[in-house]
Amino acid sequence: MTVTDSTPDLDTEAVRAAAGSAVDRVVNAWAGGDADAFAAAFTASGTMVLSGDRYFRGREDIRASMSMALAGPFKGTRLADEIIDLRLLAPGVAVVTTDGGILVPGEEQVAWERALRSTWVVVEQDGDWLIAAFQNGRRADGAVSTGAASTGAASAG
Repeated sequence: MTVTDSTPDLDTEAVRAAAGSAVDRVVNAWAGGDADAFAAAFTASGTMVLSGDRYFRGREDIRASMSMALAGPFKGTRLADEIIDLRLLAPGVAVVTTDGGILVPGEEQVAWERALRSTWVVVEQDGDWLIAAFQNGRRADGAVSTGAASTGAASAG
């Protein structure tokens, strides 16, 4: 995990681990097929934006969506997410970037067509780190050239 642009007085291993724990909660809830636990990892007004122009706001909306997904097309799958960047912006506020995706039964590595890069805004509320905003994008969609240098993956052919 890389930590950049952090507020130095807040940048402790314990704070980084606590902020990153929101990612673990989602991964564990997905593995257990538990939409309630998945939604509980978000703030009451948290948002989730998924590839395919899907937008969900609030725990109930997120829970309903994930309940259908985890009982339907994603039943038996696992979510893989590795924190590649974590920045503490202010007391109780962090931005986390992950690489990962969806693992189907029998897979140990995410197939390119299910690979995702995600951004998580996490906040501390009453001693617990929760997701205020989450957005992912499919890595298979490739990088769009803007003429500027990019650190992202090249377009898939």
